[in-house]
Amino acid sequence: MTTAGQVATSRQLALALFDDANAQGLPLEAARSDIGFSRKNVLIRIVDLGVSARRLIDAAYFIVAQEEKVHDLYDVELDYFKWLMRYSSRNNAHLEQVITEAQRALIQATADADADGSKPFGSVQLIGRISYVGGRFQFRVPPDLIGIIRGPGKSHWLSLRITSLFTLSYARVMYDHLLPYATDGVTDWFTLEELRAWQGTMGAKAQEFKYFKRDWLAPAVDQINEVSDLSLSYETRNEPGSRKIGRMRFRVARKEMAERLLHTHEHAQSLYQTLKQEIGLSSAQFNQIASDRDTFTDERLEQAIERTRFSLKLGKVSKSPAGFFMKALKEGWIVSDAERQMLQIQENLALTDQRDTEAKQQAEARRALQVAVQDVNAQNRIVDEVRRGWEVYEAATPRQREDWRRTYKTSPAGKLTLRRLGVDPSGELVETIIQKYPDLRDGFSGYVFNKVRTAKGRD
Repeated sequence: MTTAGQVATSRQLALALFDDANAQGLPLEAARSDIGFSRKNVLIRIVDLGVSARRLIDAAYFIVAQEEKVHDLYDVELDYFKWLMRYSSRNNAHLEQVITEAQRALIQATADADADGSKPFGSVQLIGRISYVGGRFQFRVPPDLIGIIRGPGKSHWLSLRITSLFTLSYARVMYDHLLPYATDGVTDWFTLEELRAWQGTMGAKAQEFKYFKRDWLAPAVDQINEVSDLSLSYETRNEPGSRKIGRMRFRVARKEMAERLLHTHEHAQSLYQTLKQEIGLSSAQFNQIASDRDTFTDERLEQAIERTRFSLKLGKVSKSPAGFFMKALKEGWIVSDAERQMLQIQENLALTDQRDTEAKQQAEARRALQVAVQDVNAQNRIVDEVRRGWEVYEAATPRQREDWRRTYKTSPAGKLTLRRLGVDPSGELVETIIQKYPDLRDGFSGYVFNKVRTAKGRD
């Protein structure tokens, strides 16, 4: 039996989900966390009940299962009850029709046959008096059923978020009947009469298998596979000595925990992709999360993602991001406002430093370019002066040439050049020696140019 603490937690979760979704105008199937109750297997045999009426019964039984105490009359907010049953219409006349349908439906309970072959049978109304007024919804549930809903016995988890997604009544009926077989993986062989009886009433065409399959079976299986946490397939068996199909059995498998965890909501899909692709969670890690979704809520997952991203940016994740994420998730690590402010200040300082560095680099590049231009200009000027100096030397008289050669070898620049080239500065500097050494010729030509320019400046 569910403990009082577990009951309170589930009920608080449902109310919190309602408050959150109601404030945003969201229906039940958009809830970020799953809610439901442990429904007893005996409650699956419900006949002549449409989709909306089934949702009403599910919502009522959920409330009964999660209340701390048994009540003679259950009283909740009308909006909350509508939200649980995914009823968004403002048409109260239709709601009253749904209520009437639910009150007319019966639950049929059977047991294994006795030794003499007789099979015990019982039938009881699913729900009793229902009323709503002043924003409140009140209902009664037969005491016998309250004991079944809350008491011990074989049970299975009924997710209100999943059941709210069904739009085909037979899909919902099949889901109810096949969910208890999810653990075993395969059902017994059902006769076609039994399968048709699940719905309660079908048209005459449904008596022929090809029409039953086309109009009822195939659409129901497709919808179960699409929106629920089960994956179905089936096989058929002919009647003995006949080609006529008379029995069917189903193979029932629960979808992977990671897939069932987040497959019914766009936000959840985005969250799953982040955990799978960006963080790199393994199947085992997804299963850890899925096994305790009451603790690991979407909000807590998002906080752990933010913590992981924040620490990655700071270079504090040295090994596995997935491992860091799981530790952050389990220990409830968050990014504090002070840390956000610290990071913002650091980023601003880094941006300022980057801009200063770029400005300095640009200034240095401009200076280097200017120096390079100046160097090129200076080099061109020197080449021109050397050329013009040699032209002046060649045009001068022999006496002037000899005078320039004599004074050049005694000048500081001339002595240095001659010494560097290994030419004796005490000897006569003849033109053949100057022509022999290009550096000597350039230096001598520059000397002549400067001599002539200086003389012209004096004049």
